[in-house]
Amino acid sequence: MSEGDLGAEPRTHELLSRLQARLEAVRVSRDQIHGLLEAVLSVGRELELSQVLRRIVQEATVLVDAEYGALGVVGEDRRLSEFIPVGVDDEQWAAIGALPVGHGLLGELIRHPEPLRLAELSGHPSSYGFPPHHPQMHSFLGVPIRVRGQVFGNLYLTQKRGAREFDAEDESVLLTLAVAAGIAIENSRLYEESCRRERWLAAGSEVTNSLLSDCPRAEVMALILRRARANVSADLGLIAIPVEGSGKLRIALATGVEAERHHGAFVPMRAGYLGTSFTHTGALETPDIENDPRSRDEASRWSGFGPAVAVAIGSGTAVRGVLLLARKKGSASFSAEESEPLTAFARQASLAMELAERRKNAEQTAVLEDRDRIARDLHDLAIQRLFATGMTLQGAQRFVTHPQAEQRLRRAVDDLDTTIKIIRSTIFGLRTHDTGSAAPPGLRSRIAQAVEASTASLGFVPGLRVEGLVETRVPAPLADHVVAVLVETLSNAARYARADSVDVHLRVTSEWLTLTVTDDGVGIPEGVAFSGLNNLGERARAAGGRLAVSAPEGGGTRLTWTARVALEDAHDRPVR
Repeated sequence: MSEGDLGAEPRTHELLSRLQARLEAVRVSRDQIHGLLEAVLSVGRELELSQVLRRIVQEATVLVDAEYGALGVVGEDRRLSEFIPVGVDDEQWAAIGALPVGHGLLGELIRHPEPLRLAELSGHPSSYGFPPHHPQMHSFLGVPIRVRGQVFGNLYLTQKRGAREFDAEDESVLLTLAVAAGIAIENSRLYEESCRRERWLAAGSEVTNSLLSDCPRAEVMALILRRARANVSADLGLIAIPVEGSGKLRIALATGVEAERHHGAFVPMRAGYLGTSFTHTGALETPDIENDPRSRDEASRWSGFGPAVAVAIGSGTAVRGVLLLARKKGSASFSAEESEPLTAFARQASLAMELAERRKNAEQTAVLEDRDRIARDLHDLAIQRLFATGMTLQGAQRFVTHPQAEQRLRRAVDDLDTTIKIIRSTIFGLRTHDTGSAAPPGLRSRIAQAVEASTASLGFVPGLRVEGLVETRVPAPLADHVVAVLVETLSNAARYARADSVDVHLRVTSEWLTLTVTDDGVGIPEGVAFSGLNNLGERARAAGGRLAVSAPEGGGTRLTWTARVALEDAHDRPVR
């Protein structure tokens, strides 16, 4: 049992004692006591807070025989953050207009949380009158509802049926119900807190499991956004990630209301609401993001949205992005009970990402160490033995007088030389990760670096496959073409495709090099094909190949760039 649970029991006993005291002080008929107890039991049966609040109002109107009733929840700004009416249907409320926020007589109980009973509410100094289409009301009875000693809200009852005004017995009954309501609200809050905590724990566990199971980064980011938005009932959710070297954030993911307005947009990294939250510690909240001073240069972006909360994914120098959630204008602000778990969730997701990356780096280190071992073994064992065998055969040639036998020995020595070159090329390929080497990086390494560099702008790591003797068959000028084409294609995908995945496939045969880049985005917009792709086509023609752009069956774009590979032996030729 937690410390919070131990503290809940004394509070419950205290509330029950207050309820018992109220029952003993009430001087009402047996029927009223029976009705009061039924109301207390009815209110206590509910667990969902919204249902509890509506049941309290309904039971209150029945107990004191009122035609109209309402419960106003007092927010942190000392205004009504929620208003639950009974007796007025939806059509009437639509005609009346916006729900009250706590001015006039309703605000009197907020300022002075004591029972208030009036025969004519219009005679009170704080009464401002009624808006158009509002039903006429005269008698009034209001009492506060307290939870943990703090005012949670107020019960408002009007229009006593069968009498000119509410009497002292009605007030006593309503005060007793208010005590029971406090108990029911406290229980409901504890229940909702438990459910909320369970939802966040489940979301964090799901994100961690996805990362540790090598799920693609884009899918994990989408999962983080989906779970966070669902847990706080946000209308809009988005994740922005930093674009390396640009001083900007790119909105890589956006879901919900008007998500297309935000997806793929670039915003300043140190200014605006998103930029501020990128460097802010903890949750950055606002009741109105459209009119927030930090949004003055981008107010149109947040048009129609009100309450918002943003948290950085990560901390310090390891901030990986920003998670922002927003609700439509006029919705309830994000409470501390919502923003605090969101901050913890973002921090947990960041730690899970770091753990997954470290595990991946450890696996890559193990692979590279294994490659080094294989390269050493090939050099120290295989090549030396082949070289010794070749020397032996060369020495044996002078003892051979038969022409065909001598020719075969010479061919065997040449084959051994070729084999040694192939093995040395393989060793070079295994060791291209060693940046301390004086040799320039090979094409395979340059391709991998270009793919890795595109991660920041795309928001995920593209898939990469390389086939064939890339290091030995591709000459340096052609290698430069390939890297330039890949960088340009990935850049176009980041700017226009709005893709969730990109696959890069480089294949080299004895005659042809083929680079294929496929994404699942929205396709190439008009105009881009005639500007951004002209250079790629010219490079292909200069290399004796061609450029083709097509649409895969599942949607998106497939770019295929081909070039002719020189046929001469390239084993001894330097490569880049």
